[in-house]
Amino acid sequence: MPCEATRETVPAFVLYPTAAEEREVLLGRYPASLAPDAPVHRGPHPVVLVSHGTGSSPFLHRTLAAHLARRGFVVALVEHPRNNRDCDDLAGTDTVLRNRPLHLGAVLGHVLADGDLGRDASGVGVGVVGHSLGGCTALALAGGRPTAFGHETPDGAPAAVPVAEDDRIRALVLLAPATPWFMAPGSLAGVRPPVLVFTGSRDEHTPAWHGRLVEAGVAGPVDHRVVDGASHFSFLSPSPPHLVSPALPPSQDPPGFDRPAFFETFPKEVRRFLDRHLR
Repeated sequence: MPCEATRETVPAFVLYPTAAEEREVLLGRYPASLAPDAPVHRGPHPVVLVSHGTGSSPFLHRTLAAHLARRGFVVALVEHPRNNRDCDDLAGTDTVLRNRPLHLGAVLGHVLADGDLGRDASGVGVGVVGHSLGGCTALALAGGRPTAFGHETPDGAPAAVPVAEDDRIRALVLLAPATPWFMAPGSLAGVRPPVLVFTGSRDEHTPAWHGRLVEAGVAGPVDHRVVDGASHFSFLSPSPPHLVSPALPPSQDPPGFDRPAFFETFPKEVRRFLDRHLR
């Protein structure tokens, strides 16, 4: 999908409700049960945007996205250009912080304008799910004001990142969110939608204080759940057996943490929160 603000094409993989029979397909290299190109079941359908972490893949959220789509949501898995698994040359720059919310806004505009996907979206809310840096992206789109660190800017000095708030956003789900760009007092005060936060008690990258920063800073209500034994990657779809390897950190969990068992309830908790605030 074109993003005029950044002059990029933003890949987005949209899952939606349908009455058609599912079959196993590949999303990238990950198997998923879907009904490709099937007709859209009539709504209303709230829209959910999913923002992956830095250098990651939207397909790592396929399980959550499929669960939501089967229960009446239109879900856009957004791949952030030049900050994904296949091309990550903008990682660690203020450009990434500025561009990512623009990517989500562009995809949302295209989904709502689509004759099939957007026809039943009027009158319902829009939600954003963000993992790691995607959590920062979600907060910025909903009214947060991030500040880039000196090592991320061309002149080596910290600088405010201009991000326009999108008032269509009605709910945020933050998974192991990365939030240090919101350390400045008042930088999250403009975030008014309700927020559901999941952090892991054994997260080696974004421990629970990132979630507590959200609790203390946003204007809207926050439900922060610290998942015992979970790591930074435990909120990503369980990996198929042939991709489970120490060489692939997203496939790994701390000893004793059962990700497939966690995913028996986790998508349902997210869906109940989004149902409550978007319908």
